[in-house]
Amino acid sequence: MPEGPSILILKEQLASFKGKKITEANGNSKIDFKRLQNLKIKDLKSWGKHFLICFENFFLRVHLLMFGTYRINEKKESEPRLSMRFKAGEINFYTCNIQLIEGNPHEIYDWEVDIMSEEWNPKKAEKKLKTLKKNKICDALLDQDLFSGVGNIIKNEVLFRTKIHPESDVTEIPSKKIKELVKETQNYSWDFYNWKKKSELKKHWQIYKKKRCPRCDIESTIAWLGKGKRLSCYCENCQILYI
Repeated sequence: MPEGPSILILKEQLASFKGKKITEANGNSKIDFKRLQNLKIKDLKSWGKHFLICFENFFLRVHLLMFGTYRINEKKESEPRLSMRFKAGEINFYTCNIQLIEGNPHEIYDWEVDIMSEEWNPKKAEKKLKTLKKNKICDALLDQDLFSGVGNIIKNEVLFRTKIHPESDVTEIPSKKIKELVKETQNYSWDFYNWKKKSELKKHWQIYKKKRCPRCDIESTIAWLGKGKRLSCYCENCQILYI
């Protein structure tokens, strides 16, 4: 599933379509495509893992789910969920969720929890974390109401950077360590963004899908942890378990 940095890159890749009129819209998603006909794209936004195509008084929310893809000025053989054509160029989305939402995104989304937003508020994240009871930190980092845009790669790499075991109880992690965790979540997200743009993200993975810990030079642990049984890669030796 694409994480926040990848959705921000998508927004940048489609920037040239902002202000352009849609000449044809179709696809196999269940939205009113006729409503898009001859409308100009007012704005393009990203919020966490959501890509937003904004019009006057409503917007399309694109969620790429686990296997979603998109093509710019080209097509795949399969039928798109959403296809928008313009006088010059086209955008096609596949294997994703498309929703038409009435209103203004700024009235619906909390931009202070989006790790890639200029409005990101680390103090808010720290405060919310301290209120969680009996929550594992591996679950808290994937909570989109706390860290919008964080996915499994960011989760694993941030916990490794900060030397925190994924099964740590959030309320048992020292305040100083919580502050470090929140800071590194944003730091790593921007590193992810820069590496992804250079097509070298995997080269920089320290623990995610790695067989050995680069700090301790011992075998790492791979397990499916938390409420969602998500993949966790970590070192039992250098990542401290707070319980």
